[in-house]
Amino acid sequence: MSSWVSYLPLVLVVFAFWLLVLRPARNRQKEFLATQGSLAPGSRVMLASGIFGELISVRDDEVDIRIAAPDVVVTVARQAVAKVVVPEDAPPASEPTEPPGTTD
Repeated sequence: MSSWVSYLPLVLVVFAFWLLVLRPARNRQKEFLATQGSLAPGSRVMLASGIFGELISVRDDEVDIRIAAPDVVVTVARQAVAKVVVPEDAPPASEPTEPPGTTD
């Protein structure tokens, strides 16, 4: 009985490492891949550097982004896109929209 009890601290450390490090990293990777897959021209995005802009074109490993400066288009690596920005006045994707004038 004492032989397996001596391995218990090691098992607990491995479990804690998985719970605190590996699992959140996997979730972040899934979110990043979903963001990269949802890139489409016309989307408003934020780069990892904090620059906001509108996607003009999307290629395999690069994207062209129009930033706020007049007629300025920047080409960056696709991985630099941190998130797609949803307009504040748009309804959340999880809530169904009802036509105006309908009541329950």
